This record gives sequence, structure tokens and C-alpha cells, in this order.
Amino acid sequence: MLQSLNHLTLAVSDLQKSVTFWHELLGLALHARWNTGAYLTCRDLWVCLSYDEARQYVPPQESDYTHYAFTVAEEDFDAFSRRLEQAGVTVWKQNKSEGASFYFLDPDGHKLELHVGSLAARLAACREKPYAGMVFTSDEA
Repeated sequence: MLQSLNHLTLAVSDLQKSVTFWHELLGLALHARWNTGAYLTCRDLWVCLSYDEARQYVPPQESDYTHYAFTVAEEDFDAFSRRLEQAGVTVWKQNKSEGASFYFLDPDGHKLELHVGSLAARLAACREKPYAGMVFTSDEA
């Protein structure tokens, strides 16, 4: 049985630029780096940045909705979002759902999100105003 998400491996075109972004701007802990990669963590989530010469930037409007959301405390959200904006990140979407969210790209165009909230909060909001065709299969979360 699956227990949790173990790690994300992201192909990057410029390892130094990506390490700077993920470690210095986003604040992930840097544990190791080598010629073609780096290991970082965000609490229990392990992120591997892997240099890949085939990695190509895809503009957000030409890609799908797949993205990686990171939890941020409500009291830190505004300052963290401002910090990212001041650093010049590209915003790829405006928030229209429950909970504060800031959608932005990393240097290689990976879609990321800062999010305040939990699945329980999202489900509670959805019980008040369900999405079209939504069926609840459990009371848990």
C-alpha cells in the first residue's frame, strides 16, 4: 500500500539557476549537489533537481494544469508571495478557489503554487458549494 509521496524529480536546464531558485528563494534545504543534480527537501518531501539537456521551457499557456502545490502558513502567505513577485517570478494563473494561492513558475517553467489550506478545508467549502457532478465518497479528511 502507498504511504506518501516520496520525492519529485524535476528536469532542469541550468542546475545553478535552479538550485538558487529552490534553495535561496523558496527556502528548501540543500543536502547535496553534484555535476548534474542536487537533493533538497521541503520538510519530508525530497526534491531532486536533475540536469537534462533535453529540458525545454514550455510557456504556461501551452501546457496543462499539472502543478506542484506547497503549503505555506496563512501569516506568511502575503510576505512570501511578495518576495516571489519582487524576485520576478512568472505568474501563470490567478486564484479562483478556496484558500489563498499564488501560482508561479520556476526557471524551467515547472508550474508551482503556494497554498494556504488543507484538504479538509477544501472539502468543507465544496460541501457548501459543490463542483458540477461532485460526489463525496468519504467523510474523512
